[in-house]
Amino acid sequence: MQPSRQGGIIGMITERDTEHIGQLADIAIHREELASFTSRFNEILEYFDLLDQVEVVEEVEERAYNILREDEVTPSLSQEGALSNAPGNEDGFFKAPRVM
Repeated sequence: MQPSRQGGIIGMITERDTEHIGQLADIAIHREELASFTSRFNEILEYFDLLDQVEVVEEVEERAYNILREDEVTPSLSQEGALSNAPGNEDGFFKAPRVM
């Protein structure tokens, strides 16, 4: 790793790191793609390095503006109506297949 001019680190990810990240993410990174992925990871980290250099203004005046329309209560579907087209429901809720 080598320091950048601003004190950050450039080239933090190696091809070995990229392979490890691929294994952790359960994605196959082919040998011919490894250099490209490693380069892209390092580009992303350089952007983070740039963001770290942005001067943060401590005194932020908090303003909350509602630029959208006012909230209005309007009639909507009943619970039964919402569930009527669902492929499955149970105890008044949508029923979905188990993920795990």
